[in-house]
Amino acid sequence: MSVSRLLQRAKLVRRSHLAVVMLPDEATAFQAYRLLQAHGISPEHLAIVGEGYSSPERVGLLEPMQIAMHKAKIFACLTGSTGCFIGTALVLALHIHLRIPPNPGLILTVLAAGIICGFCGAFIGAVVGFLGEGNISGIYRHHLSQGRYLLMMEGPEKLVRWGQEILNHYATPKIY
Repeated sequence: MSVSRLLQRAKLVRRSHLAVVMLPDEATAFQAYRLLQAHGISPEHLAIVGEGYSSPERVGLLEPMQIAMHKAKIFACLTGSTGCFIGTALVLALHIHLRIPPNPGLILTVLAAGIICGFCGAFIGAVVGFLGEGNISGIYRHHLSQGRYLLMMEGPEKLVRWGQEILNHYATPKIY
């Protein structure tokens, strides 16, 4: 198998796309939902989120802190493991090439470096999670707490783009 073919297989393909439209009230949300259905978009690709409809948790809209904690755990595991691996490799390199015996202090230093890398990774992961996906989730949850509704479309890219075009075509411009 060639290297290029292996890289093509390893490439992550995004199979599902998501669009979220914020709507001011229940009637508008339901009208937009019915409009998309009238244009042939199946209800399995649509969800209305708000009071009386789907809850944010049901559609996978997590709390910002949940996202931050999840990212912190992932980054902590990755950086802690990487720190321990690099430290162990350095100890082995010192032992093999320079004939320095691995003493307990050196091994404890490697473990301490791994733990410090894990804490740094957890902090970076929490910041990335909170300011990245958590920020977007927080904005949507704020709109929901204000009594607004979300219309979510999920599916292939072509379907989601088509749904957005339909809603944009029938949207009325706002007067400021």
